[in-house]
Amino acid sequence: MDEKMKAAKLSILSNTLLVLAKLAVGMITHSVSIISEAIHSLLDLVAAIIAFFSVRESQKPPDELHRYGHGKIENVSGVIEALLIFFAAIWIIYEAVDKIMLGVEVQGIGWGLLVMGGAGIVNWIVSSRLFEVAKRTDSIALEADAMHLRTDVYTTAGVFFGLLLMYITGYSWLDPIVAIIVALMIIKAAWELTREALMPLLDISLPEKEEAVIKGIINDHAQDFIEFHELRTRKAGPERHIDLHLVVPKGTHIEEVNYLVNHIRADIEIQFSATQVLMHVEPCKEECIDCNIETCRK
Repeated sequence: MDEKMKAAKLSILSNTLLVLAKLAVGMITHSVSIISEAIHSLLDLVAAIIAFFSVRESQKPPDELHRYGHGKIENVSGVIEALLIFFAAIWIIYEAVDKIMLGVEVQGIGWGLLVMGGAGIVNWIVSSRLFEVAKRTDSIALEADAMHLRTDVYTTAGVFFGLLLMYITGYSWLDPIVAIIVALMIIKAAWELTREALMPLLDISLPEKEEAVIKGIINDHAQDFIEFHELRTRKAGPERHIDLHLVVPKGTHIEEVNYLVNHIRADIEIQFSATQVLMHVEPCKEECIDCNIETCRK
């Protein structure tokens, strides 16, 4: 099975177990912070399922309806996941404020500490694995899923220490306060994820560092062309799309042009996996008797 699919399935399994454990303990203890964590994990589970299907669909080859492939499905997935996180945060704040106004009595704190501690460890291990695979495969869907779980680690830690303080002090009002802090952390993570997932849908250029690498690779072949211009780059999911105009001396044989284009494309694809490179080759427009690279550059 594909590495990305294995990682997505691992996330679904871990989130399913954590939702059940947190929800059960939350109901037993009447802790709004634990229940809020259960809801957070439930949305993480939904996000993991979305990530699984988006990863599977994004790997399909181009077809009649999607001539440029299915890469942007991962970006759409990331935006949906971010919206789910926003919804969860708003619900948590609503419930926490309600508990502050009506009062709450938390029971069985020991069980809460045990589940929160275990959940934090599990999410750290799984999110680390997802980050590793996302970086290696350049998957925005897996990266979004990993961000969800890593956020869950921090929020779980917040709930854990909130429960610990309640256990030590006996102040139950700390529970909804911790829940609100958790929600604010979730909103921050959702905003960052929204930006990262949404920008490629707007066809923004690749980062400056990546474009500099691409220009460097092209210039490594400068002895075989006059100049290049109109370089454009964008990203769709894990796929990079690059196109440019390449100027060669008039009269250059088609086989030489084909060799040059293929060589540049191959070098770029070695540096960046899942890359589509389109080059429009133009003859030099200078009116010179002996059209060659040296004279046309002057």
